[in-house]
Amino acid sequence: MFDRTQSTRVRRPSTQNGGTITQHGERSNPHRQPTDLVQAVGSTTGLQPWRRVFHCLTGTTVVVLVEIGGMARPTVLALLAAGTIAALALDWVRLTRPNVNLAFFKFFRTLASPRETRKIASSTWYAVGVFLVFLLAPREMFAPAVLVTAFADPAASIAGRLAGKHHFGSKSIDGSSAFFLVAASVMAPFVGIVPALAAAVVVTVLEAAPLGMDDNLATPLAAAGVIWAAETVFGLS
Repeated sequence: MFDRTQSTRVRRPSTQNGGTITQHGERSNPHRQPTDLVQAVGSTTGLQPWRRVFHCLTGTTVVVLVEIGGMARPTVLALLAAGTIAALALDWVRLTRPNVNLAFFKFFRTLASPRETRKIASSTWYAVGVFLVFLLAPREMFAPAVLVTAFADPAASIAGRLAGKHHFGSKSIDGSSAFFLVAASVMAPFVGIVPALAAAVVVTVLEAAPLGMDDNLATPLAAAGVIWAAETVFGLS
């Protein structure tokens, strides 16, 4: 006979191991992403042109405001710090609250990336990198370091996705070549050919290497450091 009492007991949530018992007697995976979040994240794949545009516009806007905005250094530091803290706070909230994470991916579906489902967003690392460059590097190195991040990374992504036929690891020669060319072109007007080429080589290698550090943090810091070393230590210009 069919025991309705036993069936009801099987459907009851179980607190053991953080999972629940399904009607078929199987334990669910407590770490599995909800279906609606999986669907929301799935809509963020592909070329994502608006993500690339946002990347370029953000860096350009910051540089314009800092370089020609006429704001004092403490004011700029305070604004950049506030933006960085806000971005970190948003990431902490959404990564600890699934409903907020879902809302994030739905609202920013043209800007978010699947890898940000359980990790700090690239835009947050972008803010951290910009803040640290302004805090630590000489003022004249701020613009080239930020602009190389703004333009070289999107160029590499687009070239790699559209024309990447020669791969090494998760990267492509085509994408890395685009990264190098754009990086050198962006920095040269600010620092000269030789420092720009030296910095472009270093940041291209860092971008391609599987270091586990987000490009938006590593690229501006490395670019500023190489430019400083080329001009100050080696006297190149």
